[in-house]
Amino acid sequence: MAEMTVTHREKLMNDLKVVITDAEELLKMTASEVGEKAAALRTRMQMRLDQAKADLARLQEITVVKAKEVGQATDTYVRENPWQAVGIAAGAGFLIGLLVSRR
Repeated sequence: MAEMTVTHREKLMNDLKVVITDAEELLKMTASEVGEKAAALRTRMQMRLDQAKADLARLQEITVVKAKEVGQATDTYVRENPWQAVGIAAGAGFLIGLLVSRR
């Protein structure tokens, strides 16, 4: 699987949370429905919701681990190359300043 960016992961997590919330609400609304098909549908939906919640928790854990790794790698780089880090930060600040001043 291709690597997901942090923003894609966060969007996916937010979308998944909305879907889970909506599905739980739907389950509550249809709780009064009776019949074999309705019960089977609720059971399947509940199983899928449980799986989606587990997937979401796993995705959140992966995101936290990756963010920590990036933070540690950045810290290591800055400690090993302080002047390069200062130069990169100054260059980025300059570019952002140019972009903001054009508006």
